[in-house]
Amino acid sequence: MAGTPARPDGGRAQGPLAVVAGPDENGLGEELAALGAEIRRIEGLVTADALSEAGIEAAAYFVLTDVEEATGIPVAKELNPDVRVVTYASRSLPEFVATVADLAVDPDLLDAATVAEELLTDDDAEA
Repeated sequence: MAGTPARPDGGRAQGPLAVVAGPDENGLGEELAALGAEIRRIEGLVTADALSEAGIEAAAYFVLTDVEEATGIPVAKELNPDVRVVTYASRSLPEFVATVADLAVDPDLLDAATVAEELLTDDDAEA
């Protein structure tokens, strides 16, 4: 697929790359993977180094499940201005980053399978 990010090992990813940060208790990363996305996870603090190690520069999505790590959103956008930032958390984002996120979804309103399907359907439509 054209535009599919290269893996660090030189292979080609099967689908869009999604960097998932925070505890993924609702399984959005698994749902994205089930639909063909390549998932890379950040455990712990969302820093520039952690984002770079996870491949944010080539990512289509940055999924944040812990709003306590919201300072990682502008860092992700700085490293990859085209990354689509999705927060999947029941708590609201702090005001200073709320306008930077592309999509904020409450897991109590939409399940992970629906969110994953909508994200990847949007990605297919843009390709």
